[in-house]
Amino acid sequence: MTQRTKIVQILASKETGAPVLVKGWVRTKRGNKAVSFIALNDGSTINNIQIVADPNLFDEELLKNITTGACISVEGTLVDSPASGQGVEVQAKTIELLGGADNTYPLQKKGHTLEFLREIAHLRPRTNTFGAILRIRHAMAYAIHEYFNKKGFCYWHSPLITASDCEGAGSMFQVTTLDLQNPPKTEDGQINYAEDFFASHTNLTVSGQLEGELGAMALGEIYTFGPTFRAENSNTPRHLAEFWMVEPEMAFYDIKDNMDLAEDSIKYFVKYALDNCADDLAFLEKMYDNELTDRLKFVTENDFIRLPYTEGVEILEKSGKKFEFPVGWGLDLQSEHERYLVEEHFKKPVILTDYPKEIKSFYMKQNDDGKTVRAMDVLFPKIGEIIGGSEREADYDKLYNRMVEMGIPTDSMSWYLDTRRFGSAPHSGFGLGFERLLLFVTGMANIRDVIPFPRTPRNAEF
Repeated sequence: MTQRTKIVQILASKETGAPVLVKGWVRTKRGNKAVSFIALNDGSTINNIQIVADPNLFDEELLKNITTGACISVEGTLVDSPASGQGVEVQAKTIELLGGADNTYPLQKKGHTLEFLREIAHLRPRTNTFGAILRIRHAMAYAIHEYFNKKGFCYWHSPLITASDCEGAGSMFQVTTLDLQNPPKTEDGQINYAEDFFASHTNLTVSGQLEGELGAMALGEIYTFGPTFRAENSNTPRHLAEFWMVEPEMAFYDIKDNMDLAEDSIKYFVKYALDNCADDLAFLEKMYDNELTDRLKFVTENDFIRLPYTEGVEILEKSGKKFEFPVGWGLDLQSEHERYLVEEHFKKPVILTDYPKEIKSFYMKQNDDGKTVRAMDVLFPKIGEIIGGSEREADYDKLYNRMVEMGIPTDSMSWYLDTRRFGSAPHSGFGLGFERLLLFVTGMANIRDVIPFPRTPRNAEF
């Protein structure tokens, strides 16, 4: 019995004359009384295989039901194709209809807007665009694990349910089993979380970093790669309520080591895409972003510029460019400011360091000037910030005082402070938003289009 072969393998095959079994979904069917041409795709590649069927060999009703969206199994012979743009095709001997699709199937042969496709997220992976994006998403996930494994990092699983707020922003999704109609109350009228499942107020995590630091303090070098959640009412092309983060944490790394790892790792990921996703990138470049390959090579072929935030602000102030958002020392940089530094001023990726402590998180190492912290942001063309990180504060007193200053509850965070009480060490880490990386690598403009099922305000469908 002939074994099924994936289309990506068939198209690379030179063994014409051999029997093949191929299964997939019909993209299009055309032809006349003498011959039918079926474009078949099984998700293994952006490219279709052409099935050539002689109507005299097949039941008329069967061919009638082979419509766009239908799933079929085809046995036949692999032959050289006379058509331009494809090397081989399949001369069909038997066709089995595995699953039909009537004319209400929404992905007919016409152009569909990305907005429309978001409304049918359960079917959009069958389009060329989303097939390409999702294969690239897989390749980038594989590259991340491959890179850190080669470096000797340990893959660490931070909890998704947590009682701590890493960023101190409070934009968290609550996790509870209490009766929301009639929650138990304490004597002073507050909700009694002692009766909840975890006996405390818990949320979905905004970051795996804090627990990741615990791993680094024992295993040396770890990385997390998992979902994180932000309950921010942000309806922008760059924000999701559920997204994936890559967060390495390294003992004995200072800020320079941290920057070196950030630059080396992201160059590795982008080069992996260039080396392994050529067909999908070529399609996205043709359809969405004709500068895509050049921009990917811009990252892999350039050393990243490194400069302090203070110098970056001075460059922006002297640029003469009118920005939508104000520029000034002590203000956080917006995407337009970051992109100016990368795309117009330096024409290279940029790593900004030493940000004012007031606009950064409590756990960042404080500099001797008392005003700045050893933060670092990696800035990319089109995206702006793609990585944020820092050397972490290793001094117990400085960390404790900063937490008090920022209203971070020290009692419930005593486990985190313990790492500074028992064998504290210099350590650093950063966070890479996986979907931000995918926006860059695919050339897509909206973050909702690089994750299978986007979670955004007022939208948790599928």
